[in-house]
Parts: sequence; structure tokens; C-alpha cells
Amino acid sequence: MDFDSVVMGRRSIRGYKPDPVPQKLIEEILQLAMRAPSSMNTQPWNFYVITGEPLDRIRKGNTERTLAGVPQSREFRTGNAFDGVHRERQVGVAKQLFGAMGIARDDAEKRQDWVLRGFRQFDAPVCVIITYDRVVDGSDDTPFDCGAVATALVNAAWSRGLGAVINSQGIMQSPVVREHAGIADDQVIMKSIALGWPDESFPANAVVSERKSVAEAATFVGFD
Repeated sequence: MDFDSVVMGRRSIRGYKPDPVPQKLIEEILQLAMRAPSSMNTQPWNFYVITGEPLDRIRKGNTERTLAGVPQSREFRTGNAFDGVHRERQVGVAKQLFGAMGIARDDAEKRQDWVLRGFRQFDAPVCVIITYDRVVDGSDDTPFDCGAVATALVNAAWSRGLGAVINSQGIMQSPVVREHAGIADDQVIMKSIALGWPDESFPANAVVSERKSVAEAATFVGFD
């Protein structure tokens, strides 16, 4: 696919086929993703790519701890709850997804199952945990750089026919993730990315989230 087709066609995938993803293909995707820019070429990112039984253990631990009411332990700060237009956009995409999945507003069981899908890495065959070197913790450039490599990764995956969704639920029970992914102590857990072959029959996969216009987002200075 050409660049425009990848960027304009990509969407978040939340339903996957169970088919395995070859390690060689993931290595190819990571090699492309790591061409992302980073501050002064620091490249603070690392990747823990998990599948099979270790991923199943993470899914199980995440779900059990969440249902038991264990407080989240995300290592990268969450900030304040969204408000104003940001909250409106959050609610807007949720309405799109719930509408596609036929989840009624008062259907507590289906709504909880939808939330738990995130803690199960959306049942994808592969999970990529992005971490960064603890030695650069506290630098605002570091999460910026990790965001760049995450964007490059999902676009590279899409160009190879794979789907992905960047999420935080999968890392909110960080002790579980650290244990079963074998994440080194010198790493801070940043984000998780579910990865696999899209299940085109999964209704939410057809959802394309809305974007504000260039006119809303951009201020041009000095142009005629």
C-alpha cells in the first residue's frame, strides 16, 4: 500500500482471528517502526512481544485482578479525567463502538464484557508491550518518542495486512504484565498494542473514528 492509503485506511481493530502471526513478520514491522523520529536519536523504546501461554496468563491475571477490584497500577501517569471537547470525543467514539456492537446503554453485562476485552488484549494472538528506559524517566521527550514509534508500528502493521489497537487496559495491572512478560526492572511500561489478523465479521472493526478538520486544528501564520 502507498503511504496515503495506509494512513487514511487504518483503523483500530478490536476483534481478531486466532491465526498466529509469524515472528519474522513482526520483526519486519518493528524494523520499519523504529525509523520513527526520537529526540536527539535517543530511541528510548523497547518492545516485549508476547503470544501463546504467557499472553494467556496475562489475560487471566488482568481479568481476575480487575474483577476483584484491585486498583490499577499503570506505570505511566494517567492525568486528569477528560472534560469538555475531549470528553465529548471520548463519548462519541464509545457510542460508535457500542452502536456497532449492539450494546444498549443499560446492558451492564455487555458493557462490562466490552471493558474486559481491553484487559484481555482484545483476544488478539499477539501483544506488544512498549517500554522505555527508566534512566530517561521524567523527560517529556520520552513519551513523545514512544508515541511516535507506536504510531509507526500500527501503520507498518496495517501495510502488511495486520490490525492493531493501542490501549492502556492491558497494562493497568502492571505486576501481572511484568511477571509474565519478563520485563526488566530498568524498563518503565508505557503502552500495549494488540496485534493480529483482523476479523472482518467483528462489527466494531468497521468503526472509523471521526477526526476534527485541519481548519479546526491548524493555525497558519505568515501565509498569503
